[in-house]
Amino acid sequence: MTRVAAVDCGTNSIRLLVADLDRATGELIELDRRMIVVRLGQGVDQTGRLAPEALERTFAACRAYAAVIKELGAERVRFVATSASRDAENRDEFVRGVLDILGVEPEVISGGQEAEFSFTGATGELTGHTDLERPFLVVDIGGGSTEFVVGTEHVRAARSVDVGCVRMTERHLTVDGVVTDPPTGEQVAAIRADIEAALDLAAETVPLAEARTLVGLAGSVTTVAAIALGLEAYDSARIHHSRIPYETVREVSERMLTLTHAERAAIPVMHPGRVDVIGAGALVLLAIMERIGASEVLVSEHDILDGIAWSIA
Repeated sequence: MTRVAAVDCGTNSIRLLVADLDRATGELIELDRRMIVVRLGQGVDQTGRLAPEALERTFAACRAYAAVIKELGAERVRFVATSASRDAENRDEFVRGVLDILGVEPEVISGGQEAEFSFTGATGELTGHTDLERPFLVVDIGGGSTEFVVGTEHVRAARSVDVGCVRMTERHLTVDGVVTDPPTGEQVAAIRADIEAALDLAAETVPLAEARTLVGLAGSVTTVAAIALGLEAYDSARIHHSRIPYETVREVSERMLTLTHAERAAIPVMHPGRVDVIGAGALVLLAIMERIGASEVLVSEHDILDGIAWSIA
């Protein structure tokens, strides 16, 4: 087995997976999986630059991860950076900081590469599930972008579009740096319009209508699932491969868009870093389900991190 460390740095969070992998058997033994909300994409949609405080939060998380990687003795490390760092004018500053801390250069990957990793990580375990219709549509709803991937065992088509929970919140739900609480009907309609335009764009490349099983990834989806399941504490084992019906997703989405900040924060499974952005993230998921006519979403805790880990091995 090979011990590897995979780091996924997105717009809202930075995540680490340390695992032992056996390519011959396809076995992945998870040793450590963790996430820190750093909001690296803070203000990027408006300024085109990574904010100094966002960089410092990210570098602090990298220092914590470096200690974990050293303690567990990972032989190989791969650091992948996605939407926010693709968009930023000063991404060289980000690259230098990560290299100094972790000893590896972050790879600012394309949306297509991001989609490939997400698909591999999410569907690797689903091969033996004969009750799931093919092809899969894997959607990774991030902070700055959403990836759409259609495939069976392999990717057939993929597209990344600039619609994510942080980007939509900052663009439509924030006034003078303060998130509207709760949002107005006009603000929600503006988000909807952006999502629908992004879905039209995705459909130009990805045959969304051909999808038979929707697989949802990342924090917005898992948070919606945790709320839908009525969990008192975040339980990855219960969330992983749960199936959340469309009507339940609609109810959760509408609820998140009518609660105040304090009411959302009081939800037991709500991560503090998602309180302000969950409404937009849930709305993205709902719009996708409506566009393809999905009766449910299959939620996966295994995603781009697992795909990155397999790419190392």
